[in-house]
Amino acid sequence: MKLLQDKTALITGAGSGIGRATALAFAEAGAAGLVLADRDPAGGKETEELVRATGAEARFVTCDVTSADDLAAAVDAAVGAYGRLDCAVNNAGYSPRQGLPHELEEDDFDRTLAVNVKGVWLGMRAQLRVMLEAGHGTIVNTASRAGLRGAPTAAGYAASKFGVIGLTQSAALAYVRDGIRVNCICPGAVDTNMVAGLPPSRKASLAESQPAGRLAEPSEMAAAIAWLSSDQSSYVSGVALPVDHGWTAGS
Repeated sequence: MKLLQDKTALITGAGSGIGRATALAFAEAGAAGLVLADRDPAGGKETEELVRATGAEARFVTCDVTSADDLAAAVDAAVGAYGRLDCAVNNAGYSPRQGLPHELEEDDFDRTLAVNVKGVWLGMRAQLRVMLEAGHGTIVNTASRAGLRGAPTAAGYAASKFGVIGLTQSAALAYVRDGIRVNCICPGAVDTNMVAGLPPSRKASLAESQPAGRLAEPSEMAAAIAWLSSDQSSYVSGVALPVDHGWTAGS
């Protein structure tokens, strides 16, 4: 039996990067149906086509994770299409401009917390209501290694990812006896669209600064998410799992 055989899932930020890789990993792991949520219709529909090309069932929904209505509608789409919601991945995120704390713009700081913290909470709130009725479920949130250590030139981003870990651990404790597990991953530097936009020299320097001497692939994050969503991790909850090839250990 495959890792996620017959599971249904909702994935936010599914239009690119880690979200897209997670959708494909879930499809390959035997998921019965996926709802792919993203605020970018072009990226989301492309992911939907890629998933369907594997033979798995998927449908895209437009979703802004700062909207409670959008997230509730995404959960309703999963239940309406597949009858239940077994797994949820709150992956959508925002990376602000870098700068020292006194250099941050208020609007950028507010946007970072709205997407990265409030968006995760709104997602979990909608997902948990359905999972509580069903008596089971898994939720995996995307935090960051910046949620485990301070980041002097990314204070707003670090604050938001510390918040994701706090939400994850609090929910894990709150629902552990309801058959619901909640975990998060803390990626290192991943070769996503955000990194692709860096100047070549900056990207090369970033890769070289990693313990492995290279950037992570989105599929490596997806593999961790799939495992945390599966029954193989049945006794794992409240974990902030570093997926950084040792960066946290050496910092």
